[in-house]
Amino acid sequence: MSQTPSPAVPAASTQEQEPGIIIIGGGLTAATAAETLRKEGWDGPVTIVADEAEIPYQRPPLSKGFLAGKEGEDALLPLPATWYPENNVTLMTGIAATALNPQSHTVTLANGTTLPYTKVLLATGAAPRRIPFPGVDLEGVYTFRAKADSVALKELFTGGGKNVALIGSGWIGMEIAATATELGNKVVLMGLEEVPLSAAIGAQLGTVFTDRHKEAGVRFELPASAAEILGTDGHVSSVLTTTGVTIPADVVIVAVGVVPNIALAQDAGLTINNGIEVDAALRTSAPDVFAAGDVANALHPVTGTHARSEHWANAIASGKVAAKSMLGKDAALDDIPYFYTDQFDLGMEYSGFGALTKDAELVIRGDLAKREFIAFWVLDGRVVAGMNVNIWDVQDAIKDLISSRRTVDTAALADPQTPFERL
Repeated sequence: MSQTPSPAVPAASTQEQEPGIIIIGGGLTAATAAETLRKEGWDGPVTIVADEAEIPYQRPPLSKGFLAGKEGEDALLPLPATWYPENNVTLMTGIAATALNPQSHTVTLANGTTLPYTKVLLATGAAPRRIPFPGVDLEGVYTFRAKADSVALKELFTGGGKNVALIGSGWIGMEIAATATELGNKVVLMGLEEVPLSAAIGAQLGTVFTDRHKEAGVRFELPASAAEILGTDGHVSSVLTTTGVTIPADVVIVAVGVVPNIALAQDAGLTINNGIEVDAALRTSAPDVFAAGDVANALHPVTGTHARSEHWANAIASGKVAAKSMLGKDAALDDIPYFYTDQFDLGMEYSGFGALTKDAELVIRGDLAKREFIAFWVLDGRVVAGMNVNIWDVQDAIKDLISSRRTVDTAALADPQTPFERL
């Protein structure tokens, strides 16, 4: 059942508002931060400002179970709608924050309201990358990021029979392709890689997923993108690829990555570097201003470098760290980055630092042909990332290998008979 968002409050002067903690954003990071503030004992005002007219929700089910019709709206909610009033958290949904002033410690909203803050958390997330293909404004052409996108596509996919053209061969594109195919639609996927997912996990492992898609009937046009999206009477009818192939299409989905929503921070003069640059405690360059989630480029204590993560686990971990930091408690974002995917009968979990895998040695433990294996990326003798496919209950061990930074023997790493504790 659809949740009814709280209405935006009417405009009020700064003097009428008690300064408190303001969280800008309506995703999993925002919900997690609000919950952590209360758990950590903060009893002052907490206000969540979200431009979407939805209570805070999480995104992973949007391209998986929710899109497939296997999960309902409750699966999207990290906290039930009743939690916010029960915990005296003010929700202001369907209204954008338009300005942040670190000097006056105020946030201005689109309706002219000015809210004072003691601390503010920027959890503004990311937006779909938009490419100006000719015809991208035709009816039937979608990007994929928000709940509304998933709701619309679920309605189109259910019942099958649609020609679906997907532009983008990353995780989201491949997940949508799998779901649309399972619902009985005919899918053609385009991407600039010769092998889907190879930018993330390399061609050898990308082929494992690609072959499973092909077995299910997904067609690939690689490497290729859209030269033009064509339509009839204002509705999409086909895609002309950059290689000259015409693909019939009732639905076109552009899934070519996201860009961090930095406008508010940039206008406020915060340091920007592939997102909002923050330290390990998620403090920005301005006092009392913090950033977390997809938008934050955080210093990681394990690597000593900044990294921005767009995944579910980071939203939770960074929301908790930001809340504790705002309360003056010692906290650092030292979790090993993690994400997962489900595509047909392939289940995968990945932990590690993708930026460090480019020059790493790939070590396989298990059987690629059976699609039951663990892949490790080893750099300078140390595991920097690990991915398990259709093998379970190994993530804690993988994360321990990464965080310990201990030197490993690659022959033992590849041997399924060698217990993890002996690596």
